Amino acid sequence: MKSRAKRSGYSLRMPAFGLALLTLLAACGEDHLKTYPQTTFAPVTEFARQSDWLFKYTLVLGVLVGLFVFGLLGYIVWRFRYQPGHPEPEQVHGNARLELLWTFIPALILAAIAVPTVRTIFATQREAPANALTIEVHGWQWWWEYRYAVNGGRDTVVTANEIHVPVGTPVQLRMTSGDVLHSFWIPQMGGKRDVIPNKVNTLNFTPEEPGVYLGQCAEFCGDSHALMKMRMIAHTPEGFQEWLRNEAGPAPTPRDSAVALGKQLVTKGACAGCHVIQYGASRDSATVGRTGPNLTHFGSRRTLAAGILENNAENLAKWLKNPPEVKPGSKMPNLNLKDEEIRFIVAYLQTLQ
Repeated sequence: MKSRAKRSGYSLRMPAFGLALLTLLAACGEDHLKTYPQTTFAPVTEFARQSDWLFKYTLVLGVLVGLFVFGLLGYIVWRFRYQPGHPEPEQVHGNARLELLWTFIPALILAAIAVPTVRTIFATQREAPANALTIEVHGWQWWWEYRYAVNGGRDTVVTANEIHVPVGTPVQLRMTSGDVLHSFWIPQMGGKRDVIPNKVNTLNFTPEEPGVYLGQCAEFCGDSHALMKMRMIAHTPEGFQEWLRNEAGPAPTPRDSAVALGKQLVTKGACAGCHVIQYGASRDSATVGRTGPNLTHFGSRRTLAAGILENNAENLAKWLKNPPEVKPGSKMPNLNLKDEEIRFIVAYLQTLQ
């Protein structure tokens, strides 16, 4: 009976183990990017590749050391187990050779970890090359602002929540905060950097693959910390220049009566107190606000509310109806807009391509 029960238990455990192993292996495939888009295991910059290599190297080394230690421990426990009638095993206390050996081996292991770690630290903290694209990053509760110098530094392109970079060009982010402590983190781009008021931290990397990569604030910063998301959009060099030229241009002039009414509601109403929309060849601002995202080309963005909603008419109307309901603690208050006013504003904002 006992042997049959043992076989039954064994037969039940094996399928369970196999299922767990298959689940683990499935998480390592290409499809894991769909389930876990903020993964660190699919690096797309040299910064991320160096960090990823160091993690995998130390993981393999740790597994090998663990297998060796537990294997040796298991052998010793079995080899020198208590057996009635056998003499006590030879004692090795005070054996200088053994003590030197188990001091020297851990020192070698620590050195094997420390040397590549220090090299990676210096590699990821290097100075940006002279040809690097410099982007100013400002963290706010609860959204991100990005500034690009254009026309030889005479003008600045300002956008929000979606950072655009060219593939193959070194990029330097110069980051600071306008309110509280934040942390900038796009896992496939590289490691985190604290974004601190009254201090500039830098992050240097070179994008290697076009695509859209997700990130978010990694430092608790208030009610909507978990909703402070971002996207890095890596273009081909030509695609980036095209995007930058469009962003450097003025907002399009309304050509429809409903859109014109929406513009009037935005530029003459409460929205103008917080947002900027620039018109004309000189990009004169039609609004005066500086506390909210620049909306000059809002319609071309993929998301709104700092990456938590897809940028479409339905979600934009939902956001305008009651921002704090969508994003707790939102600095944009409920303006008690009428449904008709919301429709006009949505029609206008969607033309800002």
